[in-house]
Amino acid sequence: MAASRPASVTPTTEGYDHEVARRSDSPETVRSEANHAAATANSEEIATLAARARETGRLAIDTEFMGEGRYRSLLCLVQVATDGVSEGDGPLIALADPLTDPAPDCSPLAELMADPEIEIILHAGRQDTALLRREWGCDITNLFDTQIAAGFAGYGAQAGYANLLSASLNIKVEKGASYTRWDKRPLSDEQLSYARGDVDHLLDLRDELVRKLTETGRIDWAREECMPVAAASDQRDPREAWRRLSKVTSLNPKQRAVARELAAWREETALAEDKPVGTIMQDPPMVEIARRQPQSPGALRDIRGLHEGILRKRGDDLIAAVARGIDADPIPGENRGDGGDSRETALCSLADALVRTRTRAADLAPELVATRSDLQKIVSSVRRGDGEPDVRTLQGWRREVVGAELLDLLYGRTALGVGDDLLVEALPRRDRD
Repeated sequence: MAASRPASVTPTTEGYDHEVARRSDSPETVRSEANHAAATANSEEIATLAARARETGRLAIDTEFMGEGRYRSLLCLVQVATDGVSEGDGPLIALADPLTDPAPDCSPLAELMADPEIEIILHAGRQDTALLRREWGCDITNLFDTQIAAGFAGYGAQAGYANLLSASLNIKVEKGASYTRWDKRPLSDEQLSYARGDVDHLLDLRDELVRKLTETGRIDWAREECMPVAAASDQRDPREAWRRLSKVTSLNPKQRAVARELAAWREETALAEDKPVGTIMQDPPMVEIARRQPQSPGALRDIRGLHEGILRKRGDDLIAAVARGIDADPIPGENRGDGGDSRETALCSLADALVRTRTRAADLAPELVATRSDLQKIVSSVRRGDGEPDVRTLQGWRREVVGAELLDLLYGRTALGVGDDLLVEALPRRDRD
């Protein structure tokens, strides 16, 4: 999402009065360096808006980024907004372009994000917070995510920004520029307008959601759910990358140790070369290398999916990674509680019926309360007699909604039935009286 400079600032466009044609643009696309310069803020303008945000105690923020062809996403634009100076004024908005030279100083914004007294407002902000944490070196301590809040206000757990504005405030916004080249300069007029629109109504949306959640007593639930988003990071541990490999669960303990070394090598290579991990090597040949553990170039050639280019460029590294894995301690399998037992599958379905009944009554999105994986872990733990697992469904507000009742069901203290309204009901077990 993008933004314009504070209304009190008159932009300087001298020297930027020509349009730049780009062969990849459609005929109606306008890419003007003058417009780009006028629409993006300098360091002084960013500092002015940050000072106003400190006065108001809140800052709306969004980003545009490009992840294609890179190991980590490239930050392309930061849009921020805060309340206007006078009552009735629209928000003050600024667009910070980190790809300009010199880039504007965004440290005043980073300081706001780290200040617990300043509420930072985003929509679906997990990627934004992870990216800004890496680029600006700041933590967010007071975050309000309007997408998460919407899930507690009856709008669904994954409500898009445009749909949510329409449903809650009857505001229509265009979303035509979302999937465009944000790393291309100058940005088009369409992109600049789109970017501004992504924060133009974010403060009003926050206020409407807070009003609804305060009335229903769920504002604390929503704020609790925003905490993991505030802590989001895009830093990946190379030593844990093997767990994300496809079909890695089919490997034995020794093969998993080799897979860990291979995946760590791929992760570190992708970071060093700033490439997506899949362009270094795809999962299937990597898992097959872990399975066969080749220790020579000739043995590598027997593995499907390794073309000559990879063998010439990566062959020595692959053999070295295999050797490290062979020397490492085996990695035992994990009891994942993945519902493979037919009895557990039936119990998960029963638990899911209770969750859906309770969330429907509470006007909550079921996925906010429990995923299938959450239910599988609970069911497996109860069947094994391991006590309560560390699962979000059994914690905090979720326990109040259905978690405690779910345990009663699985321990046999209650049973499910169908009421007169054909809805599922939890009933005391009569044979336990």
